[in-house]
Amino acid sequence: MANNVTDIRSKATDSEKITINLGYVDLGHVDLLVQEGFYSNRTDFIRTAIRNQIERHSDVVRQAVTRKSVDLGLRTFTREDLEAAKEAGQMLDVRVLGLATISPDVTPELARATIASLTVLGALHASAAVKAALADRIK
Repeated sequence: MANNVTDIRSKATDSEKITINLGYVDLGHVDLLVQEGFYSNRTDFIRTAIRNQIERHSDVVRQAVTRKSVDLGLRTFTREDLEAAKEAGQMLDVRVLGLATISPDVTPELARATIASLTVLGALHASAAVKAALADRIK
């Protein structure tokens, strides 16, 4: 695995906001468990439930990550990284499970010249111009 990949769980403040729709009865059960002190709030319950499901399927996740050659965690692509790939005549097939970041100083032209495909299971942080330049390569 690349040396600039970090375990995503080590950064508790790095998160992506999601919205879910939940039935009233399920929501009532969550609120009851919070009220009874099992969880500090609804978010704590939801995070715990998600982590339990990920752990429950951990073997499948590990196998898929290995099979698909996915970087797990936080992966940053700097201008220097992409310029080095360009100098070497390489096109990158980027696969990240977690957070992929393309540095703000990366130009759309440099991104197109060096990134052949981009698959992110999680979140992609890049400038709007870079995202637009790679739109046909993002899966």
